[in-house]
Amino acid sequence: MSARTLFGTGAVGEVVAEIQHALIKSGQPLKAVDRIYGQGTKNAVEQYQIAHHLSPTGVVDADTWQSLMQRPVPAVGERSLQLTAAFEGHGFGLAVGNFDGALLTWGIVGFTVASGEVKSIVDAVNRAHPELLDQAFGANKVELLQFLQDAPDAKKQWATSHSLKNGLLAEPWRSMFAVFGGFEVVQAEQIKHVMENYLAPAIKSARRLGLSSELGLALMFDIQVQNGGLKPAAVKAVLQQVQSGLAEIEVRKLIANASADSARVAWREDVRQRKLTIATGQGTVHGHPFLLENWALSGDFVAEELAPAKAA
Repeated sequence: MSARTLFGTGAVGEVVAEIQHALIKSGQPLKAVDRIYGQGTKNAVEQYQIAHHLSPTGVVDADTWQSLMQRPVPAVGERSLQLTAAFEGHGFGLAVGNFDGALLTWGIVGFTVASGEVKSIVDAVNRAHPELLDQAFGANKVELLQFLQDAPDAKKQWATSHSLKNGLLAEPWRSMFAVFGGFEVVQAEQIKHVMENYLAPAIKSARRLGLSSELGLALMFDIQVQNGGLKPAAVKAVLQQVQSGLAEIEVRKLIANASADSARVAWREDVRQRKLTIATGQGTVHGHPFLLENWALSGDFVAEELAPAKAA
């Protein structure tokens, strides 16, 4: 049996960036850290494998990961975050304007001002490390904090006046949020928010629906981020259709379709394609092909977060 692929061609995100940093540190001739596992990264991995007497496949398997990274493979929740962030087109520092009524959207999964998520993260960082807001926003820090605590009408007025026609956030705010999102402390706060407010409910929903695989958790996480979770009526409909012994991939397809059916009509088929890509492990989303085994997400392996608790 061949070694399992963890990360390979097509994967995008922070874990890929870590792999690229490690390859450069090891002396491989990788030109840049671009967060994309492309041909250059594949070639660098293959050269690393040859130099370290590993099978030269160009993909990062368990042995290559341990040799190169010297730490445990990221948990399935983190791998799911990398996938969803790629779908959403977000990074830790990206901020966009009021193109969809969310007022301002920023961060790894698109935290919004309208939901209070941006304020929560900014306030937490400001309490522990106020100097980071000073470094990122300078004299505009006071205006930022005022905006985040303003009444809804005032927030809307500010957001509208600072949004460009194409939906982008106007400068210098776009660049200031990018700087802010680049701080490790801010990234850690974003991840904490993701774990508490998106991954935890996704784990709960996955267990309720009888899912145990990596793809199962990735699917429920993506639904939690994009759709705010699976609607109660959809959960009920899925549970009514699930039969004892039904293969998990069929359950995942039921969940994917139920999630899409409860989405807005304008976005329904886009949601369906995205969710079915996760449910089946491959597909095309926004014109880009995805093979999720190259993102260390598989239907053949149990997600550690969903594994039965071991007896003491």
